[in-house]
Amino acid sequence: MKWNDIGNQTCSVARTLAIVGDRWTLLVLRNAFLGTRRFEDFQQHLGVTRHVLASRLKRLVEAGVFRKDAYQPNRHEYRLTEMGLALYPVIMAMAHWGDTWLDEGKGAPLVYRHRPCGQLTTPTLVCSECGEPLDPRQVTPLAGPGLSPGTLPRPLPEAG
Repeated sequence: MKWNDIGNQTCSVARTLAIVGDRWTLLVLRNAFLGTRRFEDFQQHLGVTRHVLASRLKRLVEAGVFRKDAYQPNRHEYRLTEMGLALYPVIMAMAHWGDTWLDEGKGAPLVYRHRPCGQLTTPTLVCSECGEPLDPRQVTPLAGPGLSPGTLPRPLPEAG
């Protein structure tokens, strides 16, 4: 299978990777969550070439992750849509993983304050039903309604 065909798989991870699955795209998203909106600011903060940045922003707009809002003739801001905002837990999970495993003993480069309660927070993935933290050793993947037969290396039990 070619990389360009990865989004055609019956797999939510593969479909997501087809949109956000490269380092520049993830860094563009990180910066968008940090408040960057304009092409020149993305380029300055990331140090990416204009061509690469234009390509990533175009793909994110086409996918519905960003929308382009004109602020001057021929000048646009890139704003996260609801679809884009829904990627926040992904970026936060990556930041938390990096803070935990790659900080070189220096601590996290950024900390996050939850404005409603005023406390510093650590991203945590929890069960939507009981609120307990999710541990991969305690989660069983089950075949869902959108799974095509034979798409995973081993059969999954049916949900229900």
